[in-house]
Order: sequence, then structure tokens, then C-alpha cells
Amino acid sequence: MATKWWGWGEEQRTFPLPHGEQFWAHVSSWLGELGVGQRIESLAEVALPPSRLESKALDALRAASGADSLSTDSVDRAVHSLGKSYCDLVRIRRGEIPHATDAVVYPETEEQVAALLNAAAERGIAVIPFGGGTSVLGGVEPLGSKPTVTLDLQRMNRLLQLDPLAATATLEAGVLGPSLEQQLNANGFTLGHFPQSFEYSSLGGWIATRSAGQNSTLYGKIEHRVESLRMAFPGGTIATPAVPAAAAGPDLNQMIAGSEGVLGVITQATVRLAPLPKRCDYRGYVFPSFQAGVEASRELMQSGLTPSVLRLSDETETEVSLAMRPPPRALMAAAEGLYLALRRISFEGTALMIVGFDGDEDQVRSDWRRAHRILRRHEGSSLGRRPGRAWERARFEHPYLRDLLLDHAIMVDTLETAVTWDRYLALYGSVRDAMAKAMDGRGLVMAHLSHAYSDGASLYYTFLARQAAGQEMEQWQQVKVAATDAIIAAGGALSHHHGIGSDHQPWMSRYLGPAGVRTLAALKQTFDPHGLMNPGKLMPTSEDDSDVSDV
Repeated sequence: MATKWWGWGEEQRTFPLPHGEQFWAHVSSWLGELGVGQRIESLAEVALPPSRLESKALDALRAASGADSLSTDSVDRAVHSLGKSYCDLVRIRRGEIPHATDAVVYPETEEQVAALLNAAAERGIAVIPFGGGTSVLGGVEPLGSKPTVTLDLQRMNRLLQLDPLAATATLEAGVLGPSLEQQLNANGFTLGHFPQSFEYSSLGGWIATRSAGQNSTLYGKIEHRVESLRMAFPGGTIATPAVPAAAAGPDLNQMIAGSEGVLGVITQATVRLAPLPKRCDYRGYVFPSFQAGVEASRELMQSGLTPSVLRLSDETETEVSLAMRPPPRALMAAAEGLYLALRRISFEGTALMIVGFDGDEDQVRSDWRRAHRILRRHEGSSLGRRPGRAWERARFEHPYLRDLLLDHAIMVDTLETAVTWDRYLALYGSVRDAMAKAMDGRGLVMAHLSHAYSDGASLYYTFLARQAAGQEMEQWQQVKVAATDAIIAAGGALSHHHGIGSDHQPWMSRYLGPAGVRTLAALKQTFDPHGLMNPGKLMPTSEDDSDVSDV
């Protein structure tokens, strides 16, 4: 099925709002009168400049990858020149593609990738790896003055080997989430990695950005699942040893993970698998406050239990989530109201938690007995399995809601961080307040806890406001700078799982410090001395580069 160039996912798919009038009435009460978003009818309306690659360069790229593997078609170039960030969608909906790639190449093998990189290096052509194109931080946009070719790895999607004894699988980097899981599930395994972009993002993209799936509290972030990697770079290929652990100097897997294409192109990975769980039991709990839920989450994570899912919405996100619920029929409403009244549960001003365990029947039952006691100690009230099932059904649908909000001229974006428990609530409040101030108090800021650890957890913010017509990018920039400055000041991670791209790059010097910047620069010099790999991403341009005025 065709995918949207102007939004998320499949062309005919949208976010389900069975009672849209109720939801939009709530949105209007929060943000004021809604408008109509701008969107051109077709990419045919976009006038891209001609490809800067001369015929000899195009012939060399075709020779490296096959005659039918290269495209200079304007639509192909357009959709490969932007990702899926708020800024990307605002621009492409207006028909603005400020930095177009000059060609798109679809290699089928690692050998073709290596040949393409060598051909590009000989001619000073920049190269951008492209997995599913779901970057939300400017990770795939061509930047800099060099002619650029985008390497779309979608044809490199094979399962190369599965070792049931070691519980590992070797896959090509272009495989998308659904295909990867289908191939593993057929053999009784799972990778357990389910980011919100799961349906459209790739294994190589996950590794290149240190992605976290929604079940990461049990299965770990993607870098924890990697046993070994292969990466092609201009002039060579690096392959890390396929061993469970080693003490042979710094871990090269971790050096490549998170490199975002600035060192080379990840071509394949051997990943650690888990058996398909026999039972997945997710439930809802409501807490009297976000603070109470945070304390319950901390104790749960430090008790020795390992939930598969642990997600706690703050009071505002809980309110928004309830606004999207279809109003129950009268009989159901009465029964639900009586049930909640008898248990003295009120949703007003509360924080909703989705928490669950994967495993065999006995283990899940045992885990739930212990977890319930902990959650009850912090005034958590059980809502049963229904909220957990509803969350699981809709877990990949929320990006489609962004399309609807953009259609109503609403600025909507997300950002995330991670911080230790002792600073968690302070960071939560300071970042929320910084974003609200940047929107002059006329927007909506909400957050949730997820991806939890024994020493802390991530915080994931969503912010909304009516678009400032004609100043959409400046409006977004003001909020982004305020929020990121507040995160750094409060000691949070610059990014927990979205990566860096070009949007976060201006803060990297401040975040890593001079020694950290020199370390990244030395890696870049080793693998890509001519600066051809994904220019303008991840790497600061100098050790003291901390100017965020043009974010």
C-alpha cells in the first residue's frame, strides 16, 4: 500500500476517532479556535532543482549497484530528502524541500554498498544512509554543499542466519520491524523491540540511533540486543566479533551504535533473541498524582521485578487520553461509575499507568502478585486488563493523530530525555514549565514516564499549540530551544532514544564537553576523513560549537 509523503504511514490509514466531535471540542477548549492546515495536493507541485550529479558520476554509481538501482526521479528525491519530524512535515506540506538529494540508490548487497561508497568518495559525493525514513530529528536531510546520494537499504532485508542454540539471528540492516518479527516468530523467537515507528523503521536505523522499543524495560534498548555488526565505510568494512562478551578494549559495537551514518553504513547485525512469551499480561492502574506513580515506578524497578511495559502518564496526558475514549453506553457508564465509586476511584487529576509482564504463565502470575502489592502501597488502584489491551491495540497508531492535528493547523511535536530518580521530578517540572513559557501559556504540555531502569527512567513530552501562521518554524524553534536548554541545565540526557540528527547537534559540545567532542572527531577522521558520510549530523563542527540560534 502507498505511504503518505505528507504524513505518517499508509495512505488510507488514519487515527481512529470514533467520537471525533467530543475530541475536537476538548482540543478547542485547550487551544482555542482551530484552523485549517496548509497542504499542497501533490509532490508534482514541488519544483526541485536538477540533480547536480554529472552523467559520469551517475554511470559510476550505476556500475557499482546495478543499472536499475539508481533513481533521479523528482518524487523519489523529494521523499528521501526529509524525514518525519514536525518541521519536515510542515515544509513538505508547503512544497518546500530546501535541500534535495541528487539521486537515490537501492543497493541489494553489502558488496554494492561498499562499491557505492568508494565510487562516491572518488568523486567527493556525500552519502546518506536511509532505512525507513522515520527520523524525527533531521537525520536524513541533505546538508552541506556537496552533491549527495541517498542509499535506501530497503532491498537489503533478508534473514541470513538463525542460531537456535545461541538464540541469535543475523539480518541485513534494511529489514523493517514487521518483516523482522514475522521471520523470527516463525522460529519461536522475538527481538522484543517495538518502537512506535516499528511498522516503518529498520533494524539498521534502530541501531544507528540507539532506539528504544516500548518493551525496553524487559528487553533493553537495541544496543543491548546487538552481538555483532558489519559497517561499510569509504575504503573498507569493519566487522565486530560475534561473541557474547569480551574484554578486548573499548566495545566497537557501542562505537558504531548511535553513529547515525556519520561513520559508515551498517549493513548487517547479529542480534540476541528471546523466546516468544507464552503470556503478555498488561493492566491499568490509576494514581492520585504523577509523583505517586513515579515513586511506585522507582520501587517496582528496584524490587528485582522486570516489567515488559511500564508507562505512566502525567495528569495532563491522562486527561487527553480520556478525552479520546468513546463515551460508553448508558448501561456501561452506570456500571463503570458504580464500580469506580465503590472502589473510591476518581480519574480527576490522576495519573494513568500501563504496566505488564511477559513470560510463562507461572512467572507472570508470580510477578503480578508482587507488583500489585508495591503499586497498592503507593495508592495505585487497579483498573484491570481492559486499559492494557486498549493500549496494546493502539500502540503504533499515535503518529497518525499528528496528521489530523496538522490538518487543523496545530503545532504538535515530541521530545524525550532520561534522568536519575533523584532528579526526575525536578527535571519534569522545569522542562514542562520552560515549554509552557515558550508558548506564552497558550499551549498544552504533557508527559509520560517510560523505558525505566533501577536508577531512573526516560521522560517523553508532547506539546501542542495553535500554529503561528507564517512563523511555524520560528514558533517551534522557540519551544525546542527552551526545552533542550532546560534538559541540559537539569542534568538530563540530550536524547534517550530519538538520537541527535541535525536538530540536537548544536547542543552536543555542551553535553559531551571538549574531550567528548575530540573523541567523536577522532572517530570521524578514522572512518570518514573527507567528511562525506551524512554531513551535518551528530558531530559538532568545532569543540566550542554551542550556538543554537539556527536550530
